[in-house]
Formats: sequence, C-alpha cells, structure tokens
Amino acid sequence: MFVVRRTFAKLLCADEYYKSIQPLFFFTHALGITSYAVVSNERGFKALKISRYSHIVIFLTLSLFAYCCVYTIYCNVTYIGQFLNTDITNGGEMAIVLASGIAAVIVLITNTLRRRQLLWVFEYFPKIDESFERIGIRWNYTKVLQNVIWQLIFTGFIFSITLVIFIGCWVRLEVLPSWQLIYITLNQLIGISFTILVFNFLMMSTKLRLTALNKVLKKLAHQWDNSIVKPMPKQRSLQCLDSFSMYTIVTNNPCEIIQESMEIHHMICDAASTANKYFTYQLLTIISIAFLLIVFDAYYVLEILLGKSAHEGKFKTAEFVTFFSCQMILYVIAIVSIVEGSNRAIQKSEKTSGIVHSLLNKAKNAELKEKLQQFSLQLLHLKIHFTAAGLFNIDRTLYFTISGALTTYLIILLQFSNSNVPEHPFPPMEENDTTPIRSLVSNLTIGG
Repeated sequence: MFVVRRTFAKLLCADEYYKSIQPLFFFTHALGITSYAVVSNERGFKALKISRYSHIVIFLTLSLFAYCCVYTIYCNVTYIGQFLNTDITNGGEMAIVLASGIAAVIVLITNTLRRRQLLWVFEYFPKIDESFERIGIRWNYTKVLQNVIWQLIFTGFIFSITLVIFIGCWVRLEVLPSWQLIYITLNQLIGISFTILVFNFLMMSTKLRLTALNKVLKKLAHQWDNSIVKPMPKQRSLQCLDSFSMYTIVTNNPCEIIQESMEIHHMICDAASTANKYFTYQLLTIISIAFLLIVFDAYYVLEILLGKSAHEGKFKTAEFVTFFSCQMILYVIAIVSIVEGSNRAIQKSEKTSGIVHSLLNKAKNAELKEKLQQFSLQLLHLKIHFTAAGLFNIDRTLYFTISGALTTYLIILLQFSNSNVPEHPFPPMEENDTTPIRSLVSNLTIGG
C-alpha cells in the first residue's frame, strides 16, 4: 500500500514545467491534435519534440472522416432523418456534416502548418518563469500538473455521461445510427474538446502569470504604504498561492523590480498574441460549427415540443428531446469554455493598469516615476485580446451576439415550418359543441 501511495505521489508531483504538461500532450499527440510529445533526453531533462506519429494519425483521421462524410451525404443518413423528413431538416443536417468536415480539416491542418507557433508558446513560458524568479516568484508546477489532470478527468467524465445518454436514447427510440455517423460525431467532439483543452491551458498559464505579476506590484505598493525602504533578505514564502509562492521583494532599487515587471508583461503579451495566431482559425471553426449545431438542435426540440411534427414519425418525445438537448448543451459548454478561458486572462491583464497607476501616484522618486510612466505607456499599447480570425472578439460580448443571432434564426426556421404546414379543413361543429376558442383560433390561423 505504501509503495502504491508513493508511486501515485510521484506521478502527481512535478518539479519542472514540461512534466506538468506531459499528460496533456500525451492525449493530444495520440489523437493528432498536436504534433509534439514530451520526451526526456539522455540527461533526464524533458522537452517538446516533434513526432512523425502525429502525421500518420492526421492522415488516417482525415481519410476516414472524408469517407464518412461522403457516405453520410450520399446515403442521406442523419440522426434527425430517422424522425423528421423535411426540407429544413435535410438541408440543416447536410450543412452540419459539411461544416464538420471543414472544421476537422482546419483543426488538423492548422496543427501541421502552424505547429512552430505552438512550440514557441510552450517553450516561452519557462523563460517567463525564469524572469519571475528574479523578482521573487517561484512556481509550483505540481499544482499545474494536478490542474491538467483534473481537466482531463472532467473531460472524460463529460464524455462518459454523454455516451451513456446517447446510447440510452438510441435504445429507447429503437434506433441504431450507422457507424459512419457515430464516428463523425465522436471524432468531432473529441477534436473540439482537446483543442479547447490546449487553448484553455494556455489561457490559464497566461492568467496565472498575470496574477503573479499583479501580486508583485501590489506587494511593492504595500511596502511603500508602510514606508519600508531598507533592504531585507529574501525570506521563504511570504504568501503561498495556488501555483506559485512569493518571496520578499524589497531591494535597494525598486526601479529594477519595475523594469523586470515591464519585461515580464511584454513577454506574457507576446505569448498570448502568438497563441491567438495559432488558434484563431481553429476557434472560428469551432464556434461556427457549435453555433450551427445549437441552432438546428434547438429548432428540432422546439418543433417537437410545439407539436408541429407530432404525426410525422413514431417516436418517444422525451428521449428525442433529451438526445438533441444533450448534444446542444455540449456545444454550449464548448463556447462557454472558450469565452471564459480568454475572458479570465483579459480581466487579469486589465487589473495591471490600475495597480501601475496606483504606484505612479505614490512614487516620489523621479527615476521611479519615469519607469512607471514607461510601464503605463506599454500597458496602453500592449493589450491582451483574442479574436476569431479578426471577425469578432472572443470575450463575454460574444454571448449577447450569439443569443441575438440564435433567436433570429430560430424565428426564421419556425416561420418556414409554419408556411409548410398543410392546410386543414374546418372541423364540423355540432349544435352543442363546446370546442375551446383556442382550438378555433388555431384552425382559422391554419386555414388562412
């Protein structure tokens, strides 16, 4: 028992950056999402190295995915087609299949064409951490490793629950989709999920380093408020945070701290900008396909709940609604994960400006004021932001944009459904008939 506990403790402990990201790259490399794997050299030092295995996985994945898409379109085999068969549902499912194919190609091809940018970002964070050590910050990579493992476990848990719900709905509905359709769905979900995991890890890394930088500047402001001007020796862990520990940072010359902070902020902005360049087209395709699926899944659910297609197929309404609602929720979670990940990093970067200006108001030394003014100008010109190919910003304003567009398209689709409802004759009314006014109005609407 002791040996097992010690083995697990060793696996969950990381004393360097690359060990903390090893589980993430193990899965992304195996699935072809990234072209790199964490390997150890002869001296035992870990680093990211390109692997030919990922190229084979990408080729096989794209070939099989292309075959499944062609088969699905040619044979017109879709989930909704087994229940509803209208021009809107057929066109919607074909659009989703084509968009899924385009999304898979872009995500996997980007991995090959822009892999050097991803490598540069992941190799740049250890350099940023070395700069942090000069101003009293030491990183706890064990916490980072545990965070990565928990994210992987949570992703696996979500997939397990989703598969159980999907299979349960298929059994209850007495429907068995083709393996090609199942492969398209699972491949798309796995590719999107692990791409978002890599993106969110970089956003978390950016947020943590901005948090550490803000803590350093706040500590400096606190020391000025308490008139601490004498140099103090470095002491162990004045304040322990989730992923780093802080030391005393009072030195003979506070200008050195400001200069180091400026350089660190510039490096963090460079890393965030490069990450955005790598993920920009991937995020655009992921958000687009997620929006498309949300629109049509919501439409299918509303069609059934409103009773407009109640006689077009024999199925259980509860299972039907559960299946498409679950699929819709998965893609809502994908969009929320992307937006919240980037938004947290943006919010941390915005707090730095307020802290720097607070220091500027308290500074009395001319040289120190000049450094802080330079830092203020840098903050003005170097801002962290994320976009999807420059078409729209990835922040919380995207929620409002998507909600408005979703409402608009749903109204349009429902109106098309109304226009395609076959005409019904007026029902005969008996002398003592007590038909509700609501039913009469509904018949008049349909007849008109």
